[in-house]
Amino acid sequence: MFQESITKEELEVLPLKSFSGEITVVDSYELVLEAVEYLQRAALLGFDTETKPSFKRGQINKVALLQLSTADRAFLFQLHKTGLRPEIKSILANPEITKVGVAIRDDIKALQKLSFFKPGGFVELQEQVKDFGIHDFSLKKIAGIVLGVRISKSQRLTNWESPVLTEGQQAYAATDAWIAHEIFQSLSEA
Repeated sequence: MFQESITKEELEVLPLKSFSGEITVVDSYELVLEAVEYLQRAALLGFDTETKPSFKRGQINKVALLQLSTADRAFLFQLHKTGLRPEIKSILANPEITKVGVAIRDDIKALQKLSFFKPGGFVELQEQVKDFGIHDFSLKKIAGIVLGVRISKSQRLTNWESPVLTEGQQAYAATDAWIAHEIFQSLSEA
């Protein structure tokens, strides 16, 4: 039903897709409360994190951004400003809210370094796509195979600890969480 893998050339001709819904940058406690109130009502969330890249050997930065997305709203939590608050951890620990993403084990471990929580309701797309015979595991390639779209990775190595995220950073971060949501929905209907 799905092809096993996709080449770089096949990906390049697919239409470029990015998140077109509402993006909220969460950089204060008040916004954390508003975001959590909204997200607690969701059954399914796309999940991702971003960390400022390190170009020095041995230097590892803390997670700067947590992205959680529904089909039409994406919340970008600037953790270097808000911290990993108990309200946010309540979403990450809730087994009733399905949170989907790619390579989530490392993301969860990085978040737990900020503040420990017991993860609940997480689904690893790399494991799920195996059931459909898909052998490519990057988010970009899974999006190409399952949804027939291409997502941009041009903002990946930017400064995620920047006090103000650029429009490009916001679109990139929101798209990464949202596309995981869309892939999971598509696989659930397949």
